[in-house]
Amino acid sequence: MRIVHNETANIALDRAFDDDEKMFDLAPVALWLEDYSELKSHFDHLAAAGVTSLRTYLVDDLARVKACSDRIRLVKVNRRTLSLFEADNFEDLTENLGRVFRDDMLPIHIDELVRLWDGETEFASNTVNYTLSGKRLDILLRGAILPGYEQCWSRVLVSTESVTERETAQRQLAASEAYARGLFDHSPVSLWVEDFSAVKQLIDDIRQRGILDFRTFTDVHPEFVTRCMSEIRVVDVNRHTLELFGAADKKVLLRRLGDVFRDKMELPFREQLIDLWAGKLFQQREVVNYTLDGRELYLMMQFSVLPGHEKDWSLVQVALTDITARKAAEAYLEFLGKHDALTKLYNRSFYIDEINRLQRNGPKPVTVILADLNGLKETNDQHGHAAGDEMLRRVGEVLGKLAERPAHAARIGGDEFAVILPGVNETEAQTIMEKVQMLVELNNQYYSKMPISLSCGAATSRHDEPLEEVTRRADRMMYEAKRAYYATPALDRERTTWLPLPVSPRPT
Repeated sequence: MRIVHNETANIALDRAFDDDEKMFDLAPVALWLEDYSELKSHFDHLAAAGVTSLRTYLVDDLARVKACSDRIRLVKVNRRTLSLFEADNFEDLTENLGRVFRDDMLPIHIDELVRLWDGETEFASNTVNYTLSGKRLDILLRGAILPGYEQCWSRVLVSTESVTERETAQRQLAASEAYARGLFDHSPVSLWVEDFSAVKQLIDDIRQRGILDFRTFTDVHPEFVTRCMSEIRVVDVNRHTLELFGAADKKVLLRRLGDVFRDKMELPFREQLIDLWAGKLFQQREVVNYTLDGRELYLMMQFSVLPGHEKDWSLVQVALTDITARKAAEAYLEFLGKHDALTKLYNRSFYIDEINRLQRNGPKPVTVILADLNGLKETNDQHGHAAGDEMLRRVGEVLGKLAERPAHAARIGGDEFAVILPGVNETEAQTIMEKVQMLVELNNQYYSKMPISLSCGAATSRHDEPLEEVTRRADRMMYEAKRAYYATPALDRERTTWLPLPVSPRPT
């Protein structure tokens, strides 16, 4: 009976061993049974030689890591291991282990070795192996010294699970994020990432209070616009933003946002809020911001609530393109369209438009002074056109100081000028004529070598009189003064800087 019992037990043990072998071989994870006994002997030798920090010892020379790895003996592997590493059989894998464990695996292998050196019986790491064809494998490695072998390390079970797809996806995601960040940081336009969620909450609150006409609401409550402006939270800005606004770094810019968003920005920001109220989550408009040193920046703003954040506006991108130079050019072209480039006074086109506007809208009466620069041709002939231009420029200085809004001074011909004086009667006109004389004399004190003189005529509108007729009367009086100037002997003429005639009287 005892013999039968022993045979039965042996059969059971054999079956259990066979089952373990089958489970090992058919496991869905790559399994390695390895012998670390030579590695343990090597560690004992290093300890006896005085090595106290294995990590320092290995980091100093990675060849020492390979020396440790070479002392690990492979006992067997399962089918999944052969398939994963593209080996035909166990011998094929064993002969080519140098192609499997190499390169960037060695620094990571240090952590596994140190855990064993420190007395632990289990280890794990994310590492890199290679198939026999050279394909890189990202591996989640786990190892454990099997029970009963803690003293000799002759049986260590290691699993290697390929996480290549996951790691590749993470690397691609990191690369994509780095690419997007690079585009953001190095964009040639100013980019802002902002959180408008508090602004949306404020807008939703007043909508729930029954407000229907948001434009009228902001007319009545301008403080609401200011409140919304203060609730914007800036999440990030790019490098060009710092350069554009003159900020040393992001902290400085974010600390001084009140210096950037102010004054002329409030009106376009109100329009931006009105569009948001109407559901326009992408907007484009011209705005004005300010650099940290106070300069005005004219900007083309593109505002967009980013996809996925339409319900709360928690992520908004604002792109700002600097159009300050363009606006300056436009302003200069507009200036040239209405002004004389030499004298900086208004030009004839503006003069005609202003006369027509005053004819339609007033105020009345309107006084018109016409002035002619005496001796311009002689100056050009004797001293050149540069000298003549200088005399014209000086007349511009005189009349420009005289004409304050709503008055306007204009150069309407080569040497002819006009001053339009809305709301000025005959008595006031006479006072202004005297002021012109005073300004001419003052100017000549600074330019005594080449004095200027003006022949002037002035006329004030009568009841229902067309302004065209007023200018004709002023023109006739100016030409009478001109004739009187040239009728004066040359010696006396040189001492004469002013030849006005009385303001044309109102007929009785």
